[in-house]
Amino acid sequence: VPLQPPLAARLAKRVPVAAGLGGGSSDAAAAIDAALAAWSATLDPESTAALAASLGSDVPFFLARGVALVTGRGEFVEPLPDIGAEPPAVLLVTPQLALATPGVFKAFAGGERQRDATRALEVSERLAAELRAGLTGSALLAGAADLAAGNDLMQAALSIAPGLRGFITALEKLVGRPVCQSGSGPTLWSLYATLAEARKAARFVRLAAANGTLPVIGAGEPFVVATMIAGRHSPPEVQLTDGATVTIRPRTVHNGTGSRPLRGEPVAEPGDPKGGEPR
Repeated sequence: VPLQPPLAARLAKRVPVAAGLGGGSSDAAAAIDAALAAWSATLDPESTAALAASLGSDVPFFLARGVALVTGRGEFVEPLPDIGAEPPAVLLVTPQLALATPGVFKAFAGGERQRDATRALEVSERLAAELRAGLTGSALLAGAADLAAGNDLMQAALSIAPGLRGFITALEKLVGRPVCQSGSGPTLWSLYATLAEARKAARFVRLAAANGTLPVIGAGEPFVVATMIAGRHSPPEVQLTDGATVTIRPRTVHNGTGSRPLRGEPVAEPGDPKGGEPR
């Protein structure tokens, strides 16, 4: 096999670090795609999956490019149908309080677990079955309270960051709807019927953090994003904390004189006064 030329890349990081959003894993998956494209190379699905799994447990999921059921330690990925009809919008609120995934899993292994040990598994299996049967956005929204109770790592995260409990309680009271932790935390999410509603909630949360209605934990005011649940062929529009709106679209990765698309990086829409510069 001929050696490929060296490849250099520049990462414009927008997803908060150690936030439970899979930012590092999605970066790794995008890097696999970008490197293969830059080298005009291909890998069979099995080799690609093995490479992804060797980089991190969540990396294979991001190569599925859509909704999927993940089992094992992350190496078994079953693509699932997209949400039918109009998918819900999502409000993401990330306190500036980094939670390292290994630390949260260590706390979980040490006994910091939810009282109902089977709840998360039941919620996941039910959601997967509903997606296979054609789950609609409105049905997903109606089941938000059930989904919000289905994160196995919530208690482990709270044991490391006790201040997160009060923040969650205040956020639930502020938005008036179920709030759930994303992954190992500390990012929290809540579902909305439309992107306009999620954007309105995002502005409300930012104002509450600024005036002290929402307690600030960590290094400062939280990172707040309103976005959509994207399907395999519908890049989501995202509103960032500073109010700029960007759309997730393919972007060019430059390697010498050639270029190939890199999926998943926000690029400003025409008319965005802030342009597409990293923030």
